[in-house]
Amino acid sequence: MSNRPQLLYLAFGAEIYQREAIFSIVSSLARGTLPDWDIRVFTDAPHFFSALPVATHPIEPQWNGPHGYPFRIKHAALREVLRRHKVAALVDTDTFFHDSPSRLFERILPGQLLCNSIGQRLVDSDHSAAFMAALERKGLLDTSLRQTNSGVIGLHTDDAGLLDRSIELMDELQCTAHQVYTFEEICLAVAAHGHLRLEQCPDLLHHYWSRKAQFRAKIMAWNNKHQQAPMSDEALADAIQVNARVPRPPRLLRNLHKFVSLAVPAQQRQFIRESLYGCYHYPNEFDRACTPVWWEKALENAERRKGQRLDASTLKRWLNHPILRTLAGQFHPELSQHLVQIRRPGDID
Repeated sequence: MSNRPQLLYLAFGAEIYQREAIFSIVSSLARGTLPDWDIRVFTDAPHFFSALPVATHPIEPQWNGPHGYPFRIKHAALREVLRRHKVAALVDTDTFFHDSPSRLFERILPGQLLCNSIGQRLVDSDHSAAFMAALERKGLLDTSLRQTNSGVIGLHTDDAGLLDRSIELMDELQCTAHQVYTFEEICLAVAAHGHLRLEQCPDLLHHYWSRKAQFRAKIMAWNNKHQQAPMSDEALADAIQVNARVPRPPRLLRNLHKFVSLAVPAQQRQFIRESLYGCYHYPNEFDRACTPVWWEKALENAERRKGQRLDASTLKRWLNHPILRTLAGQFHPELSQHLVQIRRPGDID
């Protein structure tokens, strides 16, 4: 049984997950000196990680269980590692570190489950009635049970049996959990309730499950710049420059935009305000990578409010409104070109 802590990642499927994992790994190494932990990546594409100081492992076919549930693999992989190592933490790919993983491992103690964050009581959630009823029938719906965010799952080997129980719950309850996105996290929380203390670590790493498009833009900007040498001094320094903030113009400027946009038709106002989030020269180069994301979100939100896609003439009219042209300034040509070109042929006439 090894005493050396293990930092684990599960990266499979689309390339974006591999790219997320690469950045998260580099961010962990950029935050410390010589690591006193090992990094293991369970993946179906090991070539992505050849330039990193990690060990790659295949994903066993049986780990997704009888229902083919992909998030079950997280618990199975962590359970496997804890057979040979005293301490391990599985970290989701959509994360990056604010601090050294050494501090993460300090919070993994016998009798304690480390998660990314501790959420609301399960009974206060809005999960489906069928799923909640299934939990209640099994006597699992305790009013004091709190949900956990499993962007991090850290355990001591003494408590590895928790994962056997969470896997068992996933297999038993899967048929009642349709569209319960946090099903895996709920099973983890239920398995831990009454047996392990809960600890969290949002101060040590950022889990960008919210505003994913903006953070993926930042991460991909870093990947595009450093994919040939992800462990170079420049790459490590740049990893620290990727921050956990969603970039927005200064409040005073946003207030000005809000005031001036009152002069345009009501249904265009929010579109203009959101488009202008991408029409600001952010000092941080990785924040600047969010520019097209803001434009796309502005259009997406406008169409959701309208209940239909904007046709070509309406989109062009909105983009050419004098107030938007003036406030967007030098960004306006690129804004207009981008929103017209992202449409597939036939999407707008």
